[in-house]
Amino acid sequence: MATSSASSILKAYTLSSSSAKLPPSTASAATISTAKKLVSFGPSFISQPLKLSTTTTSSVAATKRSFTCKSQTNPSDSRSSKVQELNVYEINERDRGSPAYLRLSQKTVNSLGDLVPFSNKVYTGDLKKRAGITAGLCILIKNEPEKKGDRYEAIYSFYFGDYGHIAVQGQYLTYEDTYLAVTGGSGIFEGVYGQVKLQQIIFPFKLFYTFYLKGIPDLPAELLGEAVEPSPAVEPTAAAKACEPGAVLPNFTN
Repeated sequence: MATSSASSILKAYTLSSSSAKLPPSTASAATISTAKKLVSFGPSFISQPLKLSTTTTSSVAATKRSFTCKSQTNPSDSRSSKVQELNVYEINERDRGSPAYLRLSQKTVNSLGDLVPFSNKVYTGDLKKRAGITAGLCILIKNEPEKKGDRYEAIYSFYFGDYGHIAVQGQYLTYEDTYLAVTGGSGIFEGVYGQVKLQQIIFPFKLFYTFYLKGIPDLPAELLGEAVEPSPAVEPTAAAKACEPGAVLPNFTN
């Protein structure tokens, strides 16, 4: 009987020891399992934004490349780049009331803001035909007494009767040669661009212009006679001055 009791006590102790060890063993397993889950979740979570970021960057880069290519190919300019030279004389024959001087500065010397509207006669470079007129406006920018002249900003047009007109704009100096931009035109000069050299012979009575024109078909021979060398003594032919038939452009502007 004593043996049986001892056996029972031993079994109870063994069971008690066994069950006391189970909780730590179970907790450790749960911790390891959770840690594994967290480790496996971390890379998965991080990799998704990296993928999206890479895709977005690639997409933006592709869009930029596409946009750049498009801007380089548009617009296409099919206008002719051939340069055609055209010479004309502008002559003030003192019969048009030009130029008019509007002294808006209200000063006794030429000053910023003074306006000079003008219109003179235009002859072909060979001085054999009356071509038309100039018409425009000069705005005084600076009086330069040391150079004995003025600096203007000019906007004006050359009219060639049925052939149309050429518009120019830019710096107009009374004391030296200068270049102005050709900004457009009408008639046979539609779509024209380029520049024009203005040569002062006797300001403001005789001026010689050499146009360098692009973007238009070949000019008619009537406008391309051999130019007379500029000098203070040049004069149009008597027929051109009198606007006789054959000595004017068709429906020349007067």
